[in-house]
Amino acid sequence: MAYTNAFSASRDSLSELAAPQVPRFSASTAIPNIISGCPEMHKIFGVIEKVAKTRSTVLVLGESGTGKELIAQALHSLSGRSGKLVPVNCGAIPEDILESELFGHEKGAFTGAVASRIGRFQLADSGTIFLDEIGEMSPKLQVKLLRVLQERRVDPVGSARSIEVDVRVIAATNKDLAEEVKAGRFREDLYYRLQVVPVTLPPLRERNGDVRLLAKAFLRRQADELSKPMLELSEGTLEAMSQYPWPGNVRELENLVERIAILCDSDSIEPSQLPDHIHEVRARVSRSFDDITLPPVGVDFNALIEEYENRLISTALNQTGGNKKAAARLLGLNRTTLVEKIKKKGLEGKIEVSVISDDVSV
Repeated sequence: MAYTNAFSASRDSLSELAAPQVPRFSASTAIPNIISGCPEMHKIFGVIEKVAKTRSTVLVLGESGTGKELIAQALHSLSGRSGKLVPVNCGAIPEDILESELFGHEKGAFTGAVASRIGRFQLADSGTIFLDEIGEMSPKLQVKLLRVLQERRVDPVGSARSIEVDVRVIAATNKDLAEEVKAGRFREDLYYRLQVVPVTLPPLRERNGDVRLLAKAFLRRQADELSKPMLELSEGTLEAMSQYPWPGNVRELENLVERIAILCDSDSIEPSQLPDHIHEVRARVSRSFDDITLPPVGVDFNALIEEYENRLISTALNQTGGNKKAAARLLGLNRTTLVEKIKKKGLEGKIEVSVISDDVSV
C-alpha cells in the first residue's frame, strides 16, 4: 500500500511544505508520518498522543484511503512497547486460514498442517496487532477474538493449551460497525470491546486545505525519487485538485501525484496534465454558478445557503431512496456528517422519499 509508506518528515520540513493560506502543522504535535493542517485531524493527533502509551483498544474508522494504517503505526511508534507492529488484513484472508494466522496451530491440526506455527498474536507479543478490515471477520472468529480481548490468551488451532499474550489491539474498518451490529453481522459485545477509544478519520474532501498540503508533499518526494528537483504544481492545478472530491482519499491523491510526476516533461505541472475526470468535476461546479443573478434589493445570504443545503440533502435522499450512505456519497460528504446535518436542521420528518433504506445494502 503506497500511502502506508508515506515519508517521514521533520517538523521544520513540514512547515516549509505548508502554503501561506494553509494552517501549519502543529509544532507541538509529534505524530509521525502524517501531514495535516486540518483542525479535526489535529484533535485526532491529540487523542493519539493521550492514548498511545496505554493498553486501551483503539477502533479506527474511516473511508478507504484515509490513512487508518498510518494511525496504527503512529499509535505503536509512540506507545513505547518493545514488540513489533503486526498487521493483519482480515478481509483478504479466508476464514479457515485466518483463524490459524491469528492464533497459530499445532502440527496435524488440519490437512496441510505439517508443522506447528505461531500466530500473529504471538508474533505481536509485547507489541501491537493491527486488525484491518475488522468488519469482514466472520461471526465464528468474532467470538474467538472477543475471548482473546477479555482473557489476553490465545488458543492455537488443535492445541489443548492456552498461551498468554501481552498485545495492544488496534482495529480498523471502513464499514459503519453500529449499522453492522443492527443488521446482525457484527457482535455487539465485540463492538463495544473494540471501541474503547474510537478514532474517526475525516475523508480528504472534508480536510480543508490538506489537498494542497499533501499534493506538494507527495510531489516533493516524487521529485527526489525521480531526480527532478524543480517540479512544482501550478496554482491552476492546485485549484482543480482542491475542487475534486477524492473518493479514494489520500491514497488516490498520492497515486495521481506519482503518475503525473513520472509523465511530466516540464518543471511545472499544469491543469492540462490532470486526468479528465478531475476537469469534469470542476466544469460542473463552474456551470452550477453561471446563471446566478442578484435582485437590486439584495438577498438574505444565510437563509439562501440554508435553503440550498436543505434542497441538496432532500434531492440526494430522494435520488437514493432514503439511503443515507449513498446520499452522502452523492454529496461528497461522510455519512456521519450528513446524519448530523439532517438532525441539526430538523429534516428527519420533513424529507419525503419513495423508499426508506437502512443503509444495509450499500
